[in-house]
Formats: sequence, C-alpha cells, structure tokens
Amino acid sequence: MARVLPDTHLRALAGKKAERLEKHLGLVTVADLLHHHPRRYVAKGELSTLADAELDTHVSVVGRVVRAQSHPYQDRRTRRTAYRVELQLAVEGEELLLTFFDRQAHVARWREEKFAPGTTGIFSGKLGAFRGRRQLTHPDCALFGSADDAEREFELQPDLTPVYPASAKVQTWQVRDLVTIVLDLLEDWPEVVPAAVRRDLGTLTGRQALEWIHRPADRDQVAQAVRRWKIEEAFVAQTLLARRRVAVRAIESVARPHRADGLLDRFDAALPFTLTDGQQQVSAEVLADLEQTHPMQRLLQGEVGSGKTVVALRAMLRVVDAGGQAALLAPTEVLAQQHDRSLRAMLGPLAQAGMLGGAEGATKVTLLTGSLPAAARREALLDIASGAAGIVVGTHALLQEQVTFADLGLVVVDEQHRFGVEQRAVLAAKAFRPPHVLVMTATPIPRTVAMTVFGDLETSTLTELPRGRAGVQTTVVPLHSRPTWLDRAWERVHEEVAAGHQAFVLCPKVDAEEDDPAGAAVEPVAEMLAAGPLTALRLDRLHGRLPSDRKDAVMRSFAAGEVDVLVCTTVVEVGVDVPNATVMVVLDADRFGLSQLHQIRGRVGRGADPGLCLLVTRVPEGAPAFERLQAMAATDDGFAVARIDLETRREGDVLSALQSGRSSGFRHLSVVRDERIIETAREAAASYLALDPMLREAPDLADALVRLESTGQGDFLERG
Repeated sequence: MARVLPDTHLRALAGKKAERLEKHLGLVTVADLLHHHPRRYVAKGELSTLADAELDTHVSVVGRVVRAQSHPYQDRRTRRTAYRVELQLAVEGEELLLTFFDRQAHVARWREEKFAPGTTGIFSGKLGAFRGRRQLTHPDCALFGSADDAEREFELQPDLTPVYPASAKVQTWQVRDLVTIVLDLLEDWPEVVPAAVRRDLGTLTGRQALEWIHRPADRDQVAQAVRRWKIEEAFVAQTLLARRRVAVRAIESVARPHRADGLLDRFDAALPFTLTDGQQQVSAEVLADLEQTHPMQRLLQGEVGSGKTVVALRAMLRVVDAGGQAALLAPTEVLAQQHDRSLRAMLGPLAQAGMLGGAEGATKVTLLTGSLPAAARREALLDIASGAAGIVVGTHALLQEQVTFADLGLVVVDEQHRFGVEQRAVLAAKAFRPPHVLVMTATPIPRTVAMTVFGDLETSTLTELPRGRAGVQTTVVPLHSRPTWLDRAWERVHEEVAAGHQAFVLCPKVDAEEDDPAGAAVEPVAEMLAAGPLTALRLDRLHGRLPSDRKDAVMRSFAAGEVDVLVCTTVVEVGVDVPNATVMVVLDADRFGLSQLHQIRGRVGRGADPGLCLLVTRVPEGAPAFERLQAMAATDDGFAVARIDLETRREGDVLSALQSGRSSGFRHLSVVRDERIIETAREAAASYLALDPMLREAPDLADALVRLESTGQGDFLERG
C-alpha cells in the first residue's frame, strides 16, 4: 500500500468506514485519526475499571467472563419461547452484567459456548442498569480468545492495550486497528516543537510521541508521550499569545502623560482614605502603561471589594487630564448605574463640569444605557461626541453606530468575561488611534488560567482589602439533615434588621418552573417570606426581567435603607455596594459555581460591621456538591475558591465562563494541574520568538498557529 501523509483522507485507507469515522468521531484525515489518542490503557492481565463511568454513556471495557447462563422466557410479541443470555463479566473491583436476547435455542447455546467462563476481551456498548446492577445490552466485542486457546491468544496481545474514545457505530478496536495500519504507512509528521525547544525542555519528537501514545511498550512511554503532547499544546498557545504581545507593542497609540495639578492630583488630595499598598502598586503599573506610545493591554483582577474601581478611576482621570476620554463598559444596566453613582460620589465637584458648585476644570460623567429616555439619550450622545463628557459609563448601548467620541483614549471593561472579542473591538474602533485597554474582573483567576486564557495581557492583581472591612462568615445550612436551621436563618435576618442593617435573599430563578417546582425562585420566595417568617419587614424584589427604571428605583431604595430585605437573582452579583447590608441568604446554593458564590457573598460585609453568608442547600451531606459548599465556607480567599472550583468541576465548564462558552480546546493540557509546563512553555515561546520572530526556521509551528487562529480554539485566547 502507498505511503500516507497527515493530510491524507481516511477514505483512501478505510473506504466506506471513513464515513462512520467522520460522522460519529469527527475524524476525516490521517492527522485527525492520530490525534485521536487513547483515553486509557489496560495492561496484559489487567481488567478495566468502571469507577468513573456514567449511565447512558458509551463505554469500552476489558473484562473476563465469570459465568454464562441462558434463561428462557415468553416473548410477549410473538408468544414464542425466547432466550435471555446473561454473562457475568469481571472488571476491576466489580462485576458487570452483559445481556443478549436470542429467539432461537441453538443461538443461545452458541453464545454460551462463545462466552465460556475465562474468556477475556473488550466489550463495548451503552452503560445501563437493571435491578440495581450495571449492564451492557447486546454489546459489541472483540475477544482475546476462548477458554481453550486463551493462553495462546494472550501471548499475542500487546503489553498495553489502548482503549480509544469510541461510539456505538465505531468500536475502540476498529480505531486501534486502523491506527496500526496508518502508523506503519505514515510518511511524515510535522514537528511543531522546534528542535532547540525540545532539547531545552527534554522532550520527544512528534513522531516518537505518536508511536508511544498509540503503541507503548510500558506506562513510562505513555507518560513521556503525554508530557510531549502537553508541551506542544502549551507551547503553541503561548507562542500565539507572545506574538500578540509583540504585535501590540508595535502598534502606535497616544501617550497619556501626567499633568501637574490636574484632576488626578486633585482627586488624590481629596481622598478621605489612604490607598492600600496593592492599590498604589497596581495604579503605578497602569499609569506607567498610559505613558507609553503603544496601547496598554492589562488585566486587573482583584478580590471582591479590593478597590479595583478606584484604580480604574485614577487611570480614567489621567487620560482626561491628557485631553482624552475614558469609557467604562459594564455588562448590565444595574452595574452601569451603580458605577455611575459611585464615580460621581467619589469625584464630587470634580464631576460637575458646567454645574452650580462644580470645581474649576471639572469633567463630566455621562451614563448611556439602552433604557434612557429619548431626550436624555440625545444629551448624552452630544456630550460624548463633543468631548464634554470626559468619563462615559454605559452598557452595550456604547457599541451602537451613532455613538461617537471626540478622543477615546481609554476603554475600561468591567466583568470582561461577559463581553465577546467583537464587542470590545467595536468600542475600541471608535478611537482615532488604538486606545489603551484595561479589563477588570472580580472573579479570581488562578495564575495558570491567567497565563493561558489572558496570556496576551499584562496582569495586575489586587488581593488586599481596604482597611476597615470586617469580613464575612460563611455557613452551610443543610436542609436535608437540619431543616430547622432555615428557621434560624430567618431569625438571623430579623436580628440584623433590628440592629439597623439590611439583607439579601438570593434565588437562582425568577419564577417557579413546571419541571422544577421545588427550586427557589424570586417571586414565590418573596411572597412566602412576606406572608411568613419576614412578614414584619420591608421587602422588595430585583431581577433581570424588571424594567430598567424599576430596577434602578429598587436599588436606590435599598441603598437608601428604605428596603430591609432584597429578594433577588444574581443581578446583584457584581458592582452592588451597600455597606449597610450584612446578611446574604443564598437558596439552592449548590446550583451556583463556587467563584460565583464568592462574588455573591462579597455583597455583604463591605462596611465596618461583619457580614454573614448562609448557603442553603437540599443536597445531602457527603454528596460532592455539599462538600464543595463546605470547602467554600472554609475559606474567604477568592483564589483558593477559584482553584477548588476548577478542581471539583469540569475544567471546560469553568473556563467557559472566561471564554464566552468555549471549552479550553486542549486534549491533554490541564490549566489546573500543569502549571509548571505552562510556565516553561511561556518562557520558551518568548525566547524562541526573540531568535526567530518570523518563524522561518519553524514552518510546522507557523502552520500550527494558523490552524489555531483559524478555528474556534483560537477564540478563547483572544482578549484583544
């Protein structure tokens, strides 16, 4: 047979089977097939484990038949005797039932003989359950040999049998057999990791890694091959990010230098508090970036309540002092309105240009949201276009075509993970030259995630809380074992309100749903509390379905102390700053991610009085979801919470919050566990690009970057 190349279509090798490979596994070319790596290996003499297998999923297991027995029964449709053949299969640490249904006695006898006790093989099918036992019904199988010739067949098997991701239509052994053929015929394989980098990192060639991942002699070869693929994934991603950092530094922007006695100096002089050491350090980094003639691209992450807004405001004032404008983009109207109020309050007369009592040389803060009345909208658009508004706060309304700026110098994106690349690009395109960009998040991001997902940005981190914060105590309320604790939770709300404080009651839904009638929802919960345990208190509700003016009125009333208890959804997750609120009761807390819960509990304990966060759950103690909540309650370190979240949930699920719904796109690399590999790859990528910036000596690496950027896998790295 002719030699094959990575881009050879599988039709040339598999004929009609290629259609099934493409339809059910997405494999089209030789490269696709060889990148379809085994999910595990079973050593000769070992059996598979089902410890991590879930019902209704397709599984392939290596097992040994322990017992085979047929049972006659009356077929209801034909009224004739049929036979159910049951095989008891031993797998690692447990047993699995294999069931076949046959209409003829001689077929049932043949099946009993074929699967005589002692027979070993690979069995593949959808995992189900019958009378409390896990089973496969009519599984496909590839036997290693019957009891009579098992020893001879056993000797022919490899020391490690690869078990591939498969489907009901394409079995693991079919993939294995085709891989064997392809490896023997493969003419060439691209060497994505340059030789110099391989030497420095002490890793295999790509061709050697292929052999050892598909046909290993032992588990050490598997480990070395997996490490090589992890290095390749990390190196390609970090090279792409390093090139983007270099490209940004080559772009010409407008420097925004310091102006003596400007708005920033006057704001600093009037501050009623001292910036934390962290705020001073991060501010210095940001202000230094603004003095450069290439655009700042910086991620500012910080603990809930760590004072990111003050850092961002100082940057905005620097740009206004230098003759430019700053735009703060927020994901929701509630958050935009909160920012508008906060900035005006912090600036005081410095934000009252053209108003009675305004300071000399003051600027103007303008709010633009989709719900503004027509007259207010026209005025806001005029202030933005004329440059009268030095600071503009808005939602997606800022992205509309009719919004024009006189001189947009700085874009600040709050809660950046809620915006796509295109949306940020639309706002940045409203500047005459590429503006400086500061993206902020209050969701703590572990360092490895930051290096991978935001690797094209410089990163600043705030961990220190402002002085005077009393902190938050977090307690899990387990309804399954201690239902009376919920009564005590409502008593605690009463006690805090009696002491002059306020409370949040947070629900995962707005209305009760037919398919989940027991789930906590704002409307029924508010009615229940008003008629029952909190009947004497002033309650209101807040959720995303309310009209914008109603949401703003509710938040103003709550901030003014006119509402005792706010029953709400996660619209209060970020940006809501009511220092008098000291209690947060989260119903069905297990339905939220831990990082989101950390954000939520950050709404209380923002003043001098300690906060209390009660995580109410119906999940039984000992369940994984309950253990996650307990781990959350045990720490107030947001970065520790984020790591727990990544370790206890599927990595793709957590990363999707940062990647606009995309998974990480990595086959082997874990941004949680492979910190050292990611760090090393980042250093190696920067060093290699310094020597070969055009990748003339690494054409295979250049091709890999093109492929990464041309697919959805590249989008999650884009934070431009």
